[in-house]
Amino acid sequence: MAKYSEAFKIKLVTEYLNGNLGYKSLAKKYNMPSQTPIQDWVRAYKIKGIEGLKRRKMKGAYSVQFKMDTIQFMVETGASFQETAEQFRLNNPSLIHRWMKTFNEQGIEGLKPRLKGRSYMSKNTNKPMKKKRRS
Repeated sequence: MAKYSEAFKIKLVTEYLNGNLGYKSLAKKYNMPSQTPIQDWVRAYKIKGIEGLKRRKMKGAYSVQFKMDTIQFMVETGASFQETAEQFRLNNPSLIHRWMKTFNEQGIEGLKPRLKGRSYMSKNTNKPMKKKRRS
């Protein structure tokens, strides 16, 4: 279950955008340990609107081409991770950082999607041999 509900996020974002309180004051008012989530919610709201505050049901898989376009934009323009995330409507700049690091270490192969989870067991399992009885 999500730590904060969508309604709670919307409430704090609108309260911040109305200019009543700053990040620190809001965090203190609602007994939050940090102001960082509020900053992230406001940023996501500015980029994607209310959709940016909703929890995704499933992680979206980005194509290799999309990842390369993102990296190329950042390299060519000198944009920051945050600016690049805003340009490509991503609400997680660290995702771009991870793509960049993977690309630098493994090349384009590293950006291809990988299967997740456990691998299947092979059909050739090594069964212990039965002991022969002595007569």
